[in-house]
Amino acid sequence: MSENQSIKPITVKENNNHLSIGGCDLVELAEKYNTPLYVIDEATLRGISKSYKNAFKEYQNIRMMYACKALCTSAIIKILNEEGFGFDVVSAGEIYTVYKAGVDMKKVLFNGNNKSYREIELALECGVGRFSVDNFYEAGLLNNIASKKGKKADILLRITPGIECHTHDYIKTGQTDSKFGFDLSQIDDIVNLIKNDYKNLNLRGLHAHIGSQIFETQCYYDEIEILVKEIARIKNTHGILLNEMNIGGGLGVKYTEADNPPPVSVLAQAVTSAMHKYAIDIPIIYIEPGRSIISTAGVTLYKVGSSKVVPGGKRYVAVDGGMADNPRPSMYQAKYTAEVANKLNYKETEKVTLAGRYCESGDILIENIELPKLEAGDIICVYNTGAYNYSMASNYNRVEKPAMVLVNNSHSDIIVYRETLDDLISKDDIPDRLKKND
Repeated sequence: MSENQSIKPITVKENNNHLSIGGCDLVELAEKYNTPLYVIDEATLRGISKSYKNAFKEYQNIRMMYACKALCTSAIIKILNEEGFGFDVVSAGEIYTVYKAGVDMKKVLFNGNNKSYREIELALECGVGRFSVDNFYEAGLLNNIASKKGKKADILLRITPGIECHTHDYIKTGQTDSKFGFDLSQIDDIVNLIKNDYKNLNLRGLHAHIGSQIFETQCYYDEIEILVKEIARIKNTHGILLNEMNIGGGLGVKYTEADNPPPVSVLAQAVTSAMHKYAIDIPIIYIEPGRSIISTAGVTLYKVGSSKVVPGGKRYVAVDGGMADNPRPSMYQAKYTAEVANKLNYKETEKVTLAGRYCESGDILIENIELPKLEAGDIICVYNTGAYNYSMASNYNRVEKPAMVLVNNSHSDIIVYRETLDDLISKDDIPDRLKKND
């Protein structure tokens, strides 16, 4: 079974009625590092990385690119660099993190629909290997900045292939009505600009991304057909041979038992069979998984606090985190699976709603989950929180962001320190005119 088909990290074990991951007791981790706490299992992360490499090993021109937006920290980048991945980045912060982690920047692709002057300048200075150009404005801006710096930028054109996948509306990206990319009707215009006017842009290929948390592989097959045919049309119409194709990422993961994502091997089969059917010349293919690389490797630990029973018998149990460290339930109605890390074999259970600590009625982590009878101080482990939890976290209610630890072979290491109260006010300032009465 592929790691993306598992709710839990591959090293989960029971240890004296406690949960352990990576050989580390989760209750002890909560005591040592405090809660909320993000925990990343290194073995699961490396395992899924190897699964991707093995699944595509028959296709020699594959380039694996981790989508940094899922989770971007220096340690995570270091591990995936060791596993042979390149990186898809979407901001100056992600570019800088990857650069400082020692990555060969030729393996980096800069993506995004509104890149700033400063970000493009930084990407050129750092030697980013590819730019995924999203729109006419960006093409002109990139050409001008590259010209001023005496550089040429290798680019892919991001297109909207007109494919809709069955996923949440907010994480669809490939349909025609999307903020991302060139519509197919605009391709000739942008190619003509690059040929005739934008002399500092080298057009290498096309890029498309069709969505996130995808459970079907037919849409990847259809995407490749569209990209291959468009590459052929560009060659016939403009005399430009493109030999690179980025098909994005988006493979789903298993958050609950109701989810049934295909394994990485099935994705690889769909991609390679489509390429062999439609592509005469086999181009370089970039694939940029994010969620399916990191999500299952991560869990979040919370400590139980207050509780209440409302008329009708529904019980709310509050934990010491919520929508600031995991906004996905509020944003996407995301569903999760959880266990009580210190009560694995308790017989007495109850149905509760796990509520967050933030001042919003919508701050609910999990509705109506069956768990051992909860008491203040119990440790809740929420599975599959490696992707888009820390990366989307906020300081709502002026609360410090949690720490993150990496576990492996019974050892734990801090990879992101918990914010302090001084961190929260470190960027604040008071104008002199407000200090006059101090």
